Amino acid sequence: MVTAYIMVKANTGEADRLKAEILDLGAGVVDANIVAGDVDFVVKVAVETPVDVKDVASAIQAIGGIEDTQTYIAMD
Repeated sequence: MVTAYIMVKANTGEADRLKAEILDLGAGVVDANIVAGDVDFVVKVAVETPVDVKDVASAIQAIGGIEDTQTYIAMD
């Protein structure tokens, strides 16, 4: 099992819509939290392989209003 955290920046004020769309992706998305700071969301992902993490990150990037993502794979 691979756990990753995807930091998401948005370029829209529609945080609730974006959160719902991220959670609706399923595909390993465990949780999405709206946060204050340099990013707008932290998304927790639990999948089988690192390639699956890339697929989830790509799906998030395809959502309208998403500006940028940074992905961190947990090492423990």
